[in-house]
Amino acid sequence: MAQGTLYIISAPSGAGKTSLVRALLESTSSIIVSVSSTTRAPRHGEEDGVDYHFISQEAFLKKLKAGEFLEHAKVFDNYYGTSRSWLTEQLEAGLDVILEIDWQGAQQVRKVMPEAVSIFILPPSQKALLNRLRARGQDSEETIARRTLDAVTEMSHCHEYDYLLVNDDFDTALGDLQSIIRAHRLRQPVQEIRIAPLLKELLAQDDP
Repeated sequence: MAQGTLYIISAPSGAGKTSLVRALLESTSSIIVSVSSTTRAPRHGEEDGVDYHFISQEAFLKKLKAGEFLEHAKVFDNYYGTSRSWLTEQLEAGLDVILEIDWQGAQQVRKVMPEAVSIFILPPSQKALLNRLRARGQDSEETIARRTLDAVTEMSHCHEYDYLLVNDDFDTALGDLQSIIRAHRLRQPVQEIRIAPLLKELLAQDDP
């Protein structure tokens, strides 16, 4: 069985990352999204264990000290982290795993797992980004202003990623994301394991 691939997907708030990843999961087999642990409070509609593992700061720091996180970051005064053991289990089972993390976490993961494939999603303009943040109706103008400033910092690291997608038209962006996954699964080292029986048959030579 071929080992799964780790995909790092980053984007500034409002770029549409969550919606794109959700649509990708619905349309693509053998791929899952990592559920990170976080110290922030759940947003409306979010479920513990589905969207995030919501834990206290004390519990998070205890896990961090024990080395249980592959990566961690502090974003908007809250901590986020990815379970090292869970991720390893999924990849060894042949599943592709998506990590939705910011550029800080991405840098940490690439140092430990340089084979990971990284994708950065950009908005079509700063105006579109601002409009999307306001359309959520979840944050105050002060929070939106801070997220907009932080988005510039986040986007300044896009050159560190393997792929850049612009989420202007949703269907086009989703198609681009699906194409990256499909193309990576067709690479020779991966296919050589997945279609080993076929290759054996095709390369067999009959006795004279």
